[in-house]
Amino acid sequence: MEIKRSGSQGSTNGPSEWFTGSVKIKPLFESPDPARGRGARVMFEPGARTAWHTHPLGQTLIVTDGLGWVQRHGGPIEEIRQGDVVWFSPDEKHWHGATSTTPMTHIAVQEELDGKVVEWMQHVTDQEYLSGTQPTGKTS
Repeated sequence: MEIKRSGSQGSTNGPSEWFTGSVKIKPLFESPDPARGRGARVMFEPGARTAWHTHPLGQTLIVTDGLGWVQRHGGPIEEIRQGDVVWFSPDEKHWHGATSTTPMTHIAVQEELDGKVVEWMQHVTDQEYLSGTQPTGKTS
């Protein structure tokens, strides 16, 4: 058994290679082998978001505060809010972040496969982020 006490792990700024805007990442857990789970609390300021990316075994987001947007490649931007849970399938290209006016915090949970938990791609442009595709309000 291992207990990580609240406040015992610091947070870091989200690297500009992976994020646009102000993002803080607070690691929560990284399971030892043979387990593969990893989790972090990610705090997005208004306008902040991830770059496009995939996860080899998928990703679960648990929204803990605020209002955000998520989008899978080719789909509409969808609104997410506190209490929502989002699942991205393995290798599904997507992004997520705060809305343009409201911060959002989520817990991100994913698993490692062959030493990798994420494949980062190009940044979500301002045009994509604020595109004519308005959030649907659905969380499917």
